Amino acid sequence: MLNPGIERDLPAIPAKRYFTIGEVSELCAVKPHVLRYWEQEFEQLKPVKRRGNRRYYQRGDVIMIRQIRSLLYEQGFTIGGARQQLMGESTHDDVSRSQQIIRQVRTELEQVLQVLKR
Repeated sequence: MLNPGIERDLPAIPAKRYFTIGEVSELCAVKPHVLRYWEQEFEQLKPVKRRGNRRYYQRGDVIMIRQIRSLLYEQGFTIGGARQQLMGESTHDDVSRSQQIIRQVRTELEQVLQVLKR
């Protein structure tokens, strides 16, 4: 699960179904070539590929990338260690991912409420 401090540094995930690799790069503060490399290293990360091999990431992919980023850059895991960490969390992963999505939705709803109050 992501560190609350790390999550604060990254922008909120917009309410969209699909994200391009450029959008994910900005949302996760990771360069596109790194995202393509991580796809090869982490089996959990499988964006939808459409015409011309264009990648389209879903919200769950973005959350997974943020988790991988946290493990590698903030917690100091190696690629292999991060892979093991993610595999070990597979049972706990669904619950933590759901909690992450709920927090994100709540933040987005609070932002909408602030806009409506203006």
